[in-house]
Amino acid sequence: MSTADVSKGPLAVIGAVSAAALAFLIWLIYFNQAQLFDPAAVAFLPAVNATLNGASAVCLVLGLVAIKGGARERHKRFMLAAFGFSALFLVSYLVYHAAHGDTKFMGAGLVRPIYFFILISHIALSAVALPLILTTFWFSLTGRFATHRKVARVTFPLWLYVSVTGVAIFALLKLFG
Repeated sequence: MSTADVSKGPLAVIGAVSAAALAFLIWLIYFNQAQLFDPAAVAFLPAVNATLNGASAVCLVLGLVAIKGGARERHKRFMLAAFGFSALFLVSYLVYHAAHGDTKFMGAGLVRPIYFFILISHIALSAVALPLILTTFWFSLTGRFATHRKVARVTFPLWLYVSVTGVAIFALLKLFG
């Protein structure tokens, strides 16, 4: 059995989990009519989500610096922290949207197309980033570091962009809400 054959099963699971997560998010945000609990109870979560995205971005950059400096264990800790912050973000995001639903952007003029460009690219790239993040971690955790490095070169900028634009979206909603 070749290395490619061994990789197909877990990568198929990563693809299925990512597709299911994306489908659930789309349903939750755009089609779910029921509010599971009082929206006021979760009004603080957008700030928490922005903080978690920011913390993930910081850990990603520090992880890159660590691996470029040859500090493999430090890199591992920062990447696991980035993953943890992103996972907490996802849970918090789901809770918020289960109660609140979609948030309307009230800005007008030039800021409106800028906001929607950031939002749409953020959403699209987050859908791509999730399976890449899981795949990158899988290659690392299974000791396939050459493949991990190749995939990480694509994953890193996407994950960083999604994390940073998550903070930007929060800031724009606050400024123009």
